Amino acid sequence: LASSCEPGLFSLASRIMHLLYQQVFYIYLKPKKHHTMAVPPCYADLGKSAKDIFNKGYGFGLVKLDVKTKSASGVEFKTAGSSNTDTSKVAGSLETKYKRSEYGLTFTEKWNTDNTLGTEITVEDQIAKGLKLTFDTTFSPNTGKKSGKVKTAYKREFVNMGCDVDFDFAGPTIHGAAVVGYEGWLAGYQMSFDTAKSKMTQNNFAIGYKTGDFQLHTNVNDGAEFGGSIYQKVSDTLETAVNLAWTAGSNSTRFGIAAKYQLDKDASVSAKVNNNSLVGVGYTQTLRPGVKLTLSGLIDGKNINAGGHKLGLGLELEA
Repeated sequence: LASSCEPGLFSLASRIMHLLYQQVFYIYLKPKKHHTMAVPPCYADLGKSAKDIFNKGYGFGLVKLDVKTKSASGVEFKTAGSSNTDTSKVAGSLETKYKRSEYGLTFTEKWNTDNTLGTEITVEDQIAKGLKLTFDTTFSPNTGKKSGKVKTAYKREFVNMGCDVDFDFAGPTIHGAAVVGYEGWLAGYQMSFDTAKSKMTQNNFAIGYKTGDFQLHTNVNDGAEFGGSIYQKVSDTLETAVNLAWTAGSNSTRFGIAAKYQLDKDASVSAKVNNNSLVGVGYTQTLRPGVKLTLSGLIDGKNINAGGHKLGLGLELEA
């Protein structure tokens, strides 16, 4: 009997040892994944999630129409028009964009109702991975005014930097910015230098922290203006943001709270209020794929009966 049990016991012991070996290998010997740090945002996009909650979905005092189309040859057309309900001023713009992805080239032509013409040529990821060069020119036939810019941007893990040169007859102005990020922490610096006056015209700092559903951003502009914002994604349907700003030497503090709630996959409502009792509400509805309607209103809480409230209507078409 003992001899007949030995093969079964040996087989059971072998299986147990094999399972233990698998667990040890999985826990200790399995190759570890190297988590890479995402490219940090550019300086202008620091705190962008909070800004979007405050700005997107509203169009107070405007009736707007935006149309985006794309031809069979790959040329993108973007047309925008708006009418100010207070001044009745109508403004419009037209933009065409053509991309040659194999060469990293993008050609953009712009025109607006101020009769300003613009041309932009962008080269990306050709000279070096993560390097973007942009040549931007504008010309106004009515006034004869011309301007030109050369923009450079470089981004990779942990760093995002850029340097722009704005050419002027008096002398070029140099704009520079850099953002570094590590394990969710972000730090940025932005400057502008006027070579004609040999003077620093902009000197800004920013620090922030970013995770998947939470963002904190603080900034100091020219050592006189202080600001901060907090963004939190409370749930899959609710996003909130808080904004705070003040200026040195002034007792006025600007404070605002905003929220966006997704009613369903096609509709959302937005609301915001600031310390001046200005209340903004917005409603966005996707009527069908490529057709989006936005309704918004701004109410002066201190003068509800006095009028002066603003309404807005926006329609976006994309095909």
